[in-house]
Amino acid sequence: MKYKHTKGNDIQGELDIFVAHSQEGNHYQSVTGNEILIHGNPEGLRSLAKLLLEIAELNQEAVDDKFLPVGAREHYHLRAGIELSKSSNEVIIGRLEAKGTGAFYDRFISKNQR
Repeated sequence: MKYKHTKGNDIQGELDIFVAHSQEGNHYQSVTGNEILIHGNPEGLRSLAKLLLEIAELNQEAVDDKFLPVGAREHYHLRAGIELSKSSNEVIIGRLEAKGTGAFYDRFISKNQR
């Protein structure tokens, strides 16, 4: 299986990802709420989309344990000033389910959970 362990630095174009603090009626001035904003030029957004598809389509079970041990999740770091704009926050994009177990991490609550 072809597996490229280092990703993220493949981001082309411009991407800006940051946490914006908002308050009802007065956007981005207070810390009462947070939103994650993802903005990019067409090349940057296509590049991010390609990375997301690669993570989604990766067969984690087929990745050698020396690169992705059982219980780990495929993920990539996007760093400010390297893959992202200098004004970005660092972002980690990854799979929800762990290799070998399929377990989700403890803090996860499904949108469908009642």
